[in-house]
Amino acid sequence: MHTALKTLIAAAATVASIAASAQPFARIDTSAIDARQARQEERIQAGVTRGELTRREARTLEHAQRDIARAEARAKADGHVSPNEMRQLVAMLDRADAQIRALRHEPEPRFH
Repeated sequence: MHTALKTLIAAAATVASIAASAQPFARIDTSAIDARQARQEERIQAGVTRGELTRREARTLEHAQRDIARAEARAKADGHVSPNEMRQLVAMLDRADAQIRALRHEPEPRFH
């Protein structure tokens, strides 16, 4: 009975150590990144439809979206997204949001 208890304790310790060592490599869910990027795409298309964006402006915004998608793919390439990679993706999305907002709401030039 004594060896069975030792075996059980050793097995529990092994499971605990595996779980602890796996923590730094926990996968980070990027569905929020994907959803936010989808909303940005919708805003770009709505801006084109409503005449708030020129084709050139839309193309510039689409390039930024492509850059974000590539950065996300690079971050996921090793099987997980680190917290630092996630921060970088969020920062890229923040810049894209600001750029979309600025271009869609900039006043039209007035000619006298």
